[in-house]
Amino acid sequence: MKMYKKFVTWMFLCNMLFLTSWFCVTGIKVNTLASTQAFKINTSEHTNEPKADRFIGFLKKVSSGQRIVDYEVLKREDIYCLSDKDYEVLLKIVQAEAGNEDEKGKMLVAGVVMNRVENSRFPDSVEEVVFQHEDGVYQFSPVANGTYYNVKVTEETRKAVDRVLSGEDITQGALYFAARKYADESKMEWFDRNLTRVFEYGGHEFFTSG
Repeated sequence: MKMYKKFVTWMFLCNMLFLTSWFCVTGIKVNTLASTQAFKINTSEHTNEPKADRFIGFLKKVSSGQRIVDYEVLKREDIYCLSDKDYEVLLKIVQAEAGNEDEKGKMLVAGVVMNRVENSRFPDSVEEVVFQHEDGVYQFSPVANGTYYNVKVTEETRKAVDRVLSGEDITQGALYFAARKYADESKMEWFDRNLTRVFEYGGHEFFTSG
């Protein structure tokens, strides 16, 4: 009987030892698996984060660069410094003289006006050049016949004038222009006799001083 009790006790202790060992091993595996998964998650988050930063940084550079480009495109420095009044006068005389011309024709008229402003033989402001008259005769027919006052400036005219004010000069130094088919014969005779014809474009002939 005593031997049987010892045997049962010994078997019980062995089973307990086996169970304890099994739980320890299983616990180690569970802990290892849990720690490995956590490590992978942390690693993934860590590696993705710099990528996100680089992407955001790239977007910042692109957007910043775009703003610089837009600023450069919109920025325009005129070589002529006109008052608001002179600017409006220039727009209106170009529209009145070359409203039916293309952008180049408009630029030529604006360029002649600015050539006169820069020339010592003419007044030194756009308004004075446009409204100049000698012996009761105005230099520009739209001012004389009143059409200057009724024009509506177009966007193409504004663009042409702005191009001239920013430095585009295609006039070859011309100081005069005339539409021969509309001009008085006596006026054209004076042009031919006293001036040097440079070129013709659209409906106008352009001249410099003789």
